[in-house]
Amino acid sequence: MVSGSVRRRRAALWAVLAVGFLFVNFHRTATAVLADSLARTFDATGSELGLLHSSFFYIYAALQLPAGLVVDRYGPRRIGATGLIVLSAGTVWFARSDTLLAAFLARAVVGLGGSVLYIATLRFCANWFRPDEYATMTGYTLAAAGAGGILATTPLALAIDRVGWRLAILATGMTTAVVAVAVAGAVRDTPGRAGYDGSGAVADTADASTASFADIVANTRSVLAEAETWLMGLLLFLVLGVNFTVLGLWGVPFVADVYDVSVARASTYLLVGNVGFVLGSPAIGALSDRTGRRTELIVATAVVFTLSYAVLIAVPPLPVVGVALFCALLANGGVSLVFTVGKERHEPAVAGTVAGVINSLGYVGAATLPTIMGAVLDAYWTGEAINGARVYTVAGYRVAFGIATAAALLAVVASLWLHRREARPTRRPSPAATDD
Repeated sequence: MVSGSVRRRRAALWAVLAVGFLFVNFHRTATAVLADSLARTFDATGSELGLLHSSFFYIYAALQLPAGLVVDRYGPRRIGATGLIVLSAGTVWFARSDTLLAAFLARAVVGLGGSVLYIATLRFCANWFRPDEYATMTGYTLAAAGAGGILATTPLALAIDRVGWRLAILATGMTTAVVAVAVAGAVRDTPGRAGYDGSGAVADTADASTASFADIVANTRSVLAEAETWLMGLLLFLVLGVNFTVLGLWGVPFVADVYDVSVARASTYLLVGNVGFVLGSPAIGALSDRTGRRTELIVATAVVFTLSYAVLIAVPPLPVVGVALFCALLANGGVSLVFTVGKERHEPAVAGTVAGVINSLGYVGAATLPTIMGAVLDAYWTGEAINGARVYTVAGYRVAFGIATAAALLAVVASLWLHRREARPTRRPSPAATDD
């Protein structure tokens, strides 16, 4: 049994890392509310806004595998704190940018710093929690990201109305620097480093030392050789790509343009979507741990994800938009069970590497789809601009949501294929991962 002191300590340390990840997701999705302000400030087209939004994800995606390697090698405390310091510096630069190029580079630096936080938090969970708690803790970690998404909707819109977008973003950068200090000072990589003897207190592998470089190389080769890895990566490519495009960039302009409401009011519908993220991730993770079902839940939520975006093609009444976004983000929590599936195929000592490989493929989608959707919308520009921000037609948004729905249907196919492969009785952890 896990002692009460261990439970309290690991929960507190996880919370510090989770707050850091909260700010990562804040910056991933803030451009939806910032879109009008950025369009006016930099006189940007839809394609340019899509590129600016994607600059975070280009470097974020490219660094997921290296992030997994360094987290496995040096531990979540050092890497998490360093990432938050870099993220804070990039945020301050972004808030002070005078040109579109400077803003693009600054957001890339934000992506550089944020690239390690999710992997570091998952590695912490692998070290401190039992295997049958991992999906639950992954869900709670994603719920923290959802909370960051909520802050990036109506609260950010209200802050922009009061103090302007630059000061609002600058304040988040300074706050993140404080969190970085807390991670460096408080977090401990394993129970052993926190002073616990590990005698049955946590998982059997919780106090294992960080992986050697040879182990990491061997396991990376093994992970990349598996078809399941690419299926899980494709799922994340499609689901994260669509959600971060809609929730992170074009969702607020869609509601504001089509339904003729203010940015502040439009942001409340994205807030509803992020509530689905906050509730769905821990609930589905806990259900998965309780029932032992992984791929079945992934398939079910991929179907819900597809239906949610298909509804938006019809440009339904505003309350239905809120429900559709809620369900789409709720489903995101189920698809994220791919991290648990990936972890269970390998030993915990390389949990960061496994998560990094899968996540890197996912964020290529988050880097690619915003630019594609921006180009589509530019083709349907009305020729009008309100306060410097372009206005797009209803037909343009319908085409864009049609692309999102097609991507979601492909995600269903990938989830069914993954379920079929995982259901085979011959599945075993990677041999390379079992060497000490």
